Amino acid sequence: MTTPAPGVPTYAPGELAALAARHGLKVSGARPSLPAYIGQLWGRRHFIAAFATAKLTAQYSQAKLGQIWQIMTPLLNAAVYYFIFGVLLNTRHGVEDFVPFLVTGVFIWTFTSSSITAGTRAISGNIGLVRALHFPRASLPVALALQQLQQLLFSLGALTLILLAFGQYPRPSWLLAVPALVLQALFNTGVSMAVARLTAKTPDIAQLMPFLLRTWMYASGVMWSLEQLLAGDRVPHAVMVALEYNPAALYINLMRFALIDSYGAGQLPPHAWAAAAGWALLCGVAGFVYFWKAEETYGRG
Repeated sequence: MTTPAPGVPTYAPGELAALAARHGLKVSGARPSLPAYIGQLWGRRHFIAAFATAKLTAQYSQAKLGQIWQIMTPLLNAAVYYFIFGVLLNTRHGVEDFVPFLVTGVFIWTFTSSSITAGTRAISGNIGLVRALHFPRASLPVALALQQLQQLLFSLGALTLILLAFGQYPRPSWLLAVPALVLQALFNTGVSMAVARLTAKTPDIAQLMPFLLRTWMYASGVMWSLEQLLAGDRVPHAVMVALEYNPAALYINLMRFALIDSYGAGQLPPHAWAAAAGWALLCGVAGFVYFWKAEETYGRG
């Protein structure tokens, strides 16, 4: 036991806490209240935007084609899916405007999958920053989700050209793409934050995530029509409802409804917009609160 120096007062643990509180001292790295945390995050909005832009710029800085890969990657994915599913497996049968249908699905799905994948690296990929500086840790998954939104906006330029090439011309319904993307971005951010907390504690989840995302993609009608797949009595009703109202499928189909002439309201499940808004609010709020609850643990251990 260490003997205190002569003349130095000794305190019980409870007395030390009271002494610290009396002089305005706080626990280092303690989690702030939720309203205070939201205020801190808003105060870092310029950092979040700059961090997202820097990440986007650096992503392909070593490639000779540079930022062109932001557009080429989803286009190449769409070409591969068209050959495998549209040609070899003939999923294009019975689907009007199959190329716009497929490319829209690939681009919108990529937005969700890339946001979640980025969330798995939000803490572990920036651990030096987390340990060196004090800032709301939610800035990291939010910035990475914003980066994926910026990348999607680049890709939408290519998507527009493809739509025009296949006879899909601008019409008032294209404006519906804006609220659909806003809801999807909120959903993506919430899920990304939840995944960021999970992988910060259990890194192995990051290795499992590609398999989970691939399964989710196949269940979301990216390469085929869920409406045709679920026709008849081949699929139990509960499974049909789960597939139709899974959030990835909702956001993909709402974008198809907005952009493709032949994709009508009858191909959407009932109350699709309300369900999409519900998923966005539920996952956005729950993901944020879930991440905030572990604020003081990030970067430790």
